[in-house]
Amino acid sequence: MSDRPTVSILHIEDDDVDRRAVKRAFRNIGIRNPAFEASDGAAGLRLLRGETGQVPEPRMVLLDLRMTGMNGHEFLHELRSDPELRCTNVFVLTTSDNEVDRRQAYEKNVAGYLLKSNSNDEFMKNMQLISDYLQQSCFPPGCAPTQTTS
Repeated sequence: MSDRPTVSILHIEDDDVDRRAVKRAFRNIGIRNPAFEASDGAAGLRLLRGETGQVPEPRMVLLDLRMTGMNGHEFLHELRSDPELRCTNVFVLTTSDNEVDRRQAYEKNVAGYLLKSNSNDEFMKNMQLISDYLQQSCFPPGCAPTQTTS
């Protein structure tokens, strides 16, 4: 497993308290991956596109749905429409237990839909799931369209 590249994590969340909680949980369970933050979907897209910094590949996004500015659903639509970004791995991490939100997220091929919990135990289980996923999954080096020569 040591030959696998390190996965960068982009956490897109508008709530400072939630961003700090995820950072603290990562530290507590030993996630040492490069981590980046954006306060809404538009800022996240700018980072992923290299307009305001760079999130190295391979990468995974932790995405809140209910945000001011560009929300999570709008972000997913833009992400999946961009040939350079469309295969980016995304986990939704949200308070919304709404069936429509879940269906719309899975229609945009999210890897998972996790509910934020008021229970620290449940929250830490979700963070451990992210850790396990990072350790066990094989990520593609990038998702730019392949070009063939004629």
